[in-house]
Amino acid sequence: MREIQFRQALGEAMSEEMRRDERVFLMGEEVAEYNGAYKVSQGMLDEFGPQRVIDTPITELGFAGLGVGAAMNGLRPIIEFMTFNFSLVAIDQVINSAAKMLYMSGGQFPIPIVFRGPTGNAGMLAAQHSQNFENWYANTPGLKVVVPSTPYDGKGLLKAAIRDDDPVIFMESELMYGMKGQVPEGEYLIPLGKAEVKREGNDVTLVTFGKIYHEVVKAADELAKEGISAEIVDLRTVRPIDYETVVNSVKKTNRLVVVEEAWPLASIASHITYHVQKYAFDYLDAPVHKVNSQDVPLAYAPTLIEATLPNARRTIEAVKAVMYRG
Repeated sequence: MREIQFRQALGEAMSEEMRRDERVFLMGEEVAEYNGAYKVSQGMLDEFGPQRVIDTPITELGFAGLGVGAAMNGLRPIIEFMTFNFSLVAIDQVINSAAKMLYMSGGQFPIPIVFRGPTGNAGMLAAQHSQNFENWYANTPGLKVVVPSTPYDGKGLLKAAIRDDDPVIFMESELMYGMKGQVPEGEYLIPLGKAEVKREGNDVTLVTFGKIYHEVVKAADELAKEGISAEIVDLRTVRPIDYETVVNSVKKTNRLVVVEEAWPLASIASHITYHVQKYAFDYLDAPVHKVNSQDVPLAYAPTLIEATLPNARRTIEAVKAVMYRG
């Protein structure tokens, strides 16, 4: 397989789907003339023209609403937010229109739309540009929420999201756009709602998703040096959640640590903890531990970013707590 960047994998997914289906189009800030704020849509304007790769004003509520209307009329829009922090301006259209329209119309109006863009910390961008809203959107019936961790998953999941007849929130990481990974030349899809055991292990299950997956891999590598065998489950989709894969892994390892970048209250990690204690309680040899960002806005200073976010060190500490202290 080729080794390509995460941004290239996403760009290929969009271009392939636009070639396959003329109803698919891309709309957002700087996606056309500038080739994308993060160069994900590089070259797409030249290939597909300004009617299918559309630059918008800085009006998230407006172009999100245009996308919903286009989807109601049979098109398949991809709406790019320059960052999901800016999606808060458009959240009325995402939650009250896209997510609910199929239900409110009695099944008459499916909304095949993808809202995509970067989520979470991207370095020294401070409090208003470093937030995770995966759990917010996952709380909403009618939406599917995808957070890939590798170029391979990014391409396969985005192609599946574009073909899906429901609205999909597709959340990327700005820090991962330059990351390289193995991606096949040929066509492939990854079904939404299916987790993957990325690493087999026997002593503890580590559940994660998105860019924090790579911190979890670092933690598992260090733990292996101490004789602790960690199994890594990458959720990939946080609505719907593949509880079966998580529970089966916990039944095998008897311990669970969930690592997630979002704030701790009402997080994805909290709900997985609830589900596992309900359906796999008798298999647990220790309480479930979760590692989230500290419950504060993210600071600008690198030292405070390090102290706030989940990382390999905090993951290792949590694993040792479930291994030795319970």
